[in-house]
Amino acid sequence: MAANGLDATFDIRAVPATYHNRPERIAPAVDRLIKAAKPHYSRIFVAFAECGTRGDLDAVLRNHGVERLPGAHCYAVFSGISAFEVLSQDEISAFYLTDFLARNFKSLVWESLGLDRHPELRDIYFGHYDRLIYLSQAPDPDLVRRAEMAAGDLGLRFEHRPVGYGCLPETLKSAAS
Repeated sequence: MAANGLDATFDIRAVPATYHNRPERIAPAVDRLIKAAKPHYSRIFVAFAECGTRGDLDAVLRNHGVERLPGAHCYAVFSGISAFEVLSQDEISAFYLTDFLARNFKSLVWESLGLDRHPELRDIYFGHYDRLIYLSQAPDPDLVRRAEMAAGDLGLRFEHRPVGYGCLPETLKSAAS
């Protein structure tokens, strides 16, 4: 089935999204998934950016001869690598959300960081940020509302920037060919 210009079938395996809060868990989890998949697939592609693993993910991927998405994290993938480099330099005090994070803010950020039990941690985690920038992939008024509520929960000014899918479609097309 063709979707977004892709005429390929992908089997997807995932690591828990909460590993973004514990990036040291990402590389070992991806290593296990690759080892389990290798006997069954001739080609493996990791749809993950670097995500704070301090090079550990890239070391695992080099060991297996597997490629991944470009960039330091999903914000760069969705915004476009060059555009996000400029954005992150200009907006160094911004906390970012994607569609996924806006949809799952309560469980992946608020509860995972313990803010539901210890709201006093909010200023420790987010005190150096002055705004939340929602980098939306698809137009969805409900997600804009959720992202705006997340900014309010964190005590941050809200900005919405529709960015689409950045380099993700082209990277997946390349991986599928």
